[in-house]
Amino acid sequence: MTTTASGSREVAAPRSRVWRALAVLEPYCAVCDVSYVVDGEGAGPSATFVCVPGRLAEGEAPRAGAPRGEIVEWEPERVVTTRLELTPETWTTRIELADADAGSTRVTVTLTHRPRRVRLADRLARPALQRMVQRTVDDELAKLPAHVEQVTAD
Repeated sequence: MTTTASGSREVAAPRSRVWRALAVLEPYCAVCDVSYVVDGEGAGPSATFVCVPGRLAEGEAPRAGAPRGEIVEWEPERVVTTRLELTPETWTTRIELADADAGSTRVTVTLTHRPRRVRLADRLARPALQRMVQRTVDDELAKLPAHVEQVTAD
């Protein structure tokens, strides 16, 4: 049982800057108050990462059981898709970028929720889950300008 929601917003910044703001995993995102620990060379195709709430201290390791993610699609300045594995569920986020009028960028966010096992309670709660997934997309779209502001101009 998969639940998906999507939304779009224009951001007054060129696509390259929006890409850096949304696809490149920095060690800490002040907008989301989340730290990322990326395995290997950093963000890119097949990169894996761990994310934790708050800011990790220098050299601090994420706690055991922290959500693990992977970049499953990577087309620079066009598309990035991540999959985040939590104990009871998997969240997939697809971000698509396209040029818009006057140097702006159209950002489309699609969020998919998939429980690891479907229970009767999940089926009964489906309308509430659909609203929650859509609210999450709407909240992420509302944060886009703040994400872009964190990145220096081209």
